[in-house]
Parts: sequence; C-alpha cells; structure tokens
Amino acid sequence: MNQENLPDLGKIHPEFFDRVIYPRLGAADKNIIIGPRHGVDYGVLRLGKKCIAVSTDPFFIVPDYGFSRAAWFGFHIIFCDVAVSGLVPSHLAIDLNLPPEMNEAQLEEMWEAVHEEAKKYGISVLTGHTARYAGCNYPMVGGATAIAVGDEKDLRGPHKVREGDRIVITKGPAVEATGLLAVSFPEMFIEAGGRDFQKEAEDVFYQMSVMDDCAVAREFAGVRVMHDATECGIRGGLYEMARAGGYGLRLAQDLIPVQPVIKRTAELFGFDPFCAISEGTLIVIVDKKESSALNAAFRKKGILSSEVGEVVPKGQGLTIVSGEKTSALEHPRVDPYWALANELSMGK
Repeated sequence: MNQENLPDLGKIHPEFFDRVIYPRLGAADKNIIIGPRHGVDYGVLRLGKKCIAVSTDPFFIVPDYGFSRAAWFGFHIIFCDVAVSGLVPSHLAIDLNLPPEMNEAQLEEMWEAVHEEAKKYGISVLTGHTARYAGCNYPMVGGATAIAVGDEKDLRGPHKVREGDRIVITKGPAVEATGLLAVSFPEMFIEAGGRDFQKEAEDVFYQMSVMDDCAVAREFAGVRVMHDATECGIRGGLYEMARAGGYGLRLAQDLIPVQPVIKRTAELFGFDPFCAISEGTLIVIVDKKESSALNAAFRKKGILSSEVGEVVPKGQGLTIVSGEKTSALEHPRVDPYWALANELSMGK
C-alpha cells in the first residue's frame, strides 16, 4: 500500500466526526445532559437526583518511562477527563489487554501505582478485565472508563458560559511536551544545559495532571467550564472550548505564564509551546467576580495560574493579542510534539 495514502495517526479529524460519528449515536436518551461533542472531554448522564460524568480512554503505558511512572501518567490521563466536569471522581473500570512480553513483576509494579493513585483520590475500582493477547503492544495496553458522581448543580459545562466571564490558565503551556521529552531524551537535555536542566525538565512530568487543579476549582460556584489542554495545547483547547459553547474569546497571550524550563525546552527543540500537547494545563472559564479569588486559591496550593482573557460575543470571534499584534485564534490542527518525538526517536 502507498504510505502516502494512509490516514494520519492520532485523533480522527473533526470533519470525519461531524460527517460519520455524530449523526450515528444510537438511541436518543433524554437523560443525557452532555453527549459527545468537540471540546468536551466527558459525557454526563442524569440518574434520579444525581448525575454521573463518564470518560473512556486508552490505558497508556510506555515502558521506557518506568512502569510505576508510566502507570501514574496512565491513571491521570484517564481521570483528568472526568475531573474537569466539576463532579468528584469516584470509580474506575479498566480493561488490560497486555502485551505477551509483559511479565508479572512489571504488571505488579504498574498496578501498585494505579492502586496508590486511586487510594490518594478516593477512587474505587469497580470492574475490569485482565489478560495477555497476541497482537497487543505498548503503549496502548487496554482501555479504561473513569466515573465521577455528584449533584447536577455542581456540574460544569460549556452551556454555563456567559459573556464577560474570565479565562484562567494553570501551569502554562507545553507541560506534557516538556515532561515527556525530558524523560524520553535525557541525553539531549544534558548536552544542551547540563544535568540540572535535565532534572528540572524531568520534574515537569509530575505536573501532567489537573486532578488537584480541578479540586481547587470545583469549590467555586462561579467556575463555568474546565478543559485539560491536551492535544494541540492551549490554542487548540481554547478553540475547541469556544466551538463547543458557541461563544467568542479574546486572549492576551503575553499574560499566559510560561515556566522558564519549558520556555528553554521549546527553544531547544524549536516548537511553539502554545500549540504543543499539555496534559496538566487547566483552562478555566469563571465568573469575573470570582477570578481573583480562584487565582489566589491556586497559588495557595502551589499551582501557577493567571487570568489571561475573557469571553466575548460569538460575533466578535476568537482573537489573540501578542505584543502589538492582534490575530485570529485558529486551531493548530497538528501538534508539533508528535513529529518531533518521532524524529528524535529515529535518531536515537
């Protein structure tokens, strides 16, 4: 087969979803409060006086990270998607389709890390499946469904956003890109800036979660919606949020905090940090009356954050101001991390 005709790797593009997936969603259910849509990481189902937020993802394990660290990351990828609903994460259902070469010691190390994180956040394993199968390979070693439960009044979503609301961003851009690069290619960091630089960048790995950010944010009634800036980073996340909610945004890029080690990493590898994958960066839209208090609460917990923009009428579009330049905020469509990681892997 001609390689040029193969589909792109990664998430299916939005046009395919709009044409093929979204028109075919099975039976209608009036109890679905939030169903599948771009820019929303979870679905929500009403059950009596309660509602549950649900999200399903691959269980992602990269042995080169070390099985304990890889499992920490895999757990947080799964649960961050329901934490942003504003409901409290509570249960895990997990299917482990393990590579034949994964031995019992590695499986035990991986599962111990999942268990410890689940205990830390009060999450119970509800059900699952565990087996080795031919044809299964890293990093996708199965799939998992995260569940969060709460009252409907505590649910956040794009339908709650109002004009004049403020945009607050935690940790800044390219958290995931930096953490993964430092763990995967330590020798390049050491060569560029020494072991201290590599260690500082590697420590960013454990910022790749919004679980603690969301725990702070859900204490504020004025928080309208939250989103984890994963694929295509902050720019992609903001674009998707606006599309999901049908509103405009005005963003001051210079107000977005950029951690010095992340700025240095982006310069070293030559990528735009604002378009790069950033699991762990929480984008919050909050009532303007509570923006300052929310930032203060983040700082009290040691979480870097800043107010960086506001919601405007849809007709004003999506604009981003950087220095003296004002331009349209567009979706990056292609995250620079994947091509970069592939290129560096080929050169190993």
